[in-house]
Parts: sequence; C-alpha cells; structure tokens
Amino acid sequence: MTSKRVQLRPEIAAIVPYRQGAPAAADAFKLSSNENPFEPLPSVLAQLTTDTINRYPDASALDLRAQLAERFGVTADSVQVGAGSVAVLAQLISAAAAPGDEVIYAWRSFEAYPLLVSSAGATSVQIANQSDHRHDLDAMSAAITSSTRVVIVCSPNNPTSTVVTDAEFREFMATVPDNVLVVLDEAYREFVTDPAAVRGETLIGEYSNLVLLRTFSKAYGLAGLRIGYAIGPEYVMDAARAVAIPLSVTELAQQAATASLDHESELLERVSRINDVRESIVVGLRELGWAVPTPSGNFVWLPTGAATNWAAEVFRSHGIVVRALGEGLRVSVGEEESVGKLLRAAQEVVTSKETI
Repeated sequence: MTSKRVQLRPEIAAIVPYRQGAPAAADAFKLSSNENPFEPLPSVLAQLTTDTINRYPDASALDLRAQLAERFGVTADSVQVGAGSVAVLAQLISAAAAPGDEVIYAWRSFEAYPLLVSSAGATSVQIANQSDHRHDLDAMSAAITSSTRVVIVCSPNNPTSTVVTDAEFREFMATVPDNVLVVLDEAYREFVTDPAAVRGETLIGEYSNLVLLRTFSKAYGLAGLRIGYAIGPEYVMDAARAVAIPLSVTELAQQAATASLDHESELLERVSRINDVRESIVVGLRELGWAVPTPSGNFVWLPTGAATNWAAEVFRSHGIVVRALGEGLRVSVGEEESVGKLLRAAQEVVTSKETI
C-alpha cells in the first residue's frame, strides 16, 4: 500500500527549521546563543511565585505593559508583550504582510527573519550588508516598492554586532512611505555604548509607522522564560494582539520581567561587566590579526568566509562552541574564564595552514 503525504504549503515545506545554538560539553563554554552568562538575580527570583501555575496567566500582561508604558511615556495600549521579541515580530509581520507582499531586511541578519516572512506567506527582500558588516540603509530604502509592507532594521545587528547611527536611521525614515511599517529590532540595545547609535526611546512619537522591538532575554537574563515586547502605534499593537497566540506569555515570565525592571540597576551593572569582557575579547582578537567589526551586542562577529565550518570545529576543539552562520562565526560574550580558550582557538585558526 502506497502511503500518501499530507499536502503542505510549498513555501513552508522548503524552509529549513530554525536551529538554536549548539549545546556545550561540561568542560566547554557555550558561546553560540548570545545568552547572559550570569544566573538570575536573587532579588528577581525572590519575587517569583509558583502557586498560581494551575491558573492561566493574564493574557494581556497588563501590569507589565503598564510598567513599560510609564517608562517610555506611552499608553499601555501602545505596548504589546509576547513570548520573546521574535514572537511579537511574528505577530507584526503576520498582521501587515500577506502573500504577494514584501518584507525588507538586511542580510546577513537574524536568521529567524526569513522564517517569519515565509510563515506569513510574504516574500523576503534581503539587502546585502556593506563591506563593514553594517546595514546598507540606502539600498534598503531603494528596494521599497508598492508591494513593501514591512522593513526590519536590526541594531545592534545579529550576528555582525554593528549598529545603525541615529543620524542614519532618521535619514532612512524620511525616505520610507508612511504606509510601510518599520520595525527597529533592538534586542541587544542595553549593551550599546556607542553614543552615535540609534536609541529607540528617543524616536517614540516622531514616526507614525515605527515600532520598537525589545526583549528581556539578553541583558535581563530571562531567555528561558521567553518574554519580549514592542512599542508602537495603538492600532498596530491591536493588530499584533489580534493574531497573537492567546495566553502564550506565562505568569512566571511576567513576574520575572516586572521584577527585573524593579532591579534594573543591578542587572545593568552585570551588562557593564559583560561589556568589559567583550572589550578584552576584541582587543585580543585584533592583536591576533582578526578584522573584527566593532561590536555593540553581547557577541562578536568573526568573518571566516569559506573556512567558516572548519573554523567552528577548531573553536569546538578548544572547548568553545560558536555559531557558524554562512560566511562567519558569531561568538557570544560569556564567562570571563572563557576568554583564554577563545583566544587560543582564534590563534590556531590564524596560524593554521587552512588560514581564513
């Protein structure tokens, strides 16, 4: 008897599923997922309760939205909370783009972008980064057509860790039609120290078609609880809420996010320590001859070209698990103890006969 296959959407069947960073052995460092190396703050854990997990969470995350609204000077209805910022982005794309529509974003950028666009039935328009691994905003602007529904700008860009400047972003926004949604993905905003970098909070209220996207996964160390948020026009947030999977943000995640905001000074002190480790990594890599773009996220980008997979194995042999992404390696900033191993691996890649 010949078995028949269920008919699937061809664009979905063709997608390579998202693969998260590879795990690490007990004696190795996992630097493949941009995770915060610090354990949750005791002050945050102390505010978490589990005696309500037999009940559904607040589907609207109203307390958290109100807290964020006060912080950013908007209404609670201008804030949407989801199971990670990627979930909110999926809602925004689904709400704005349909089959025949286009979504523009830089490439290489976050590897989930093409998956989210295809899931909505829309078409990706990928614009190559410049030679310095930064967004080519002029080319992105030029690519906008009557079919464009969404443009995603990622700053700091994942995986290249480069930023868009405030001046560049404002110039770009001046060229975007008002009926095209622009999403500024700032998942790594808290790690940015460049004073010229775009800061989403300074743009609120200036553009009727702009949404800011942020997360508690990185700087706040809540990756395992999956919670992120967006700030934008109320009607756009309402559209995102309309297509969201109900009750997907757990009560524990909401509690942890509100507690993290209450103890933000402690968390940002940790961010400063991570940035110090980032700087020591960059200095060490450049001394070895690596052309590392100046990083603004909690990760660095190593251009390795055709040698990417081989180089990733060299790092793994030294107990450093990195993320191989096409033409380069993304290396998360982890524990201070990981730096020595990381630089020794980087040295072997440079000195090996199979040089980059």
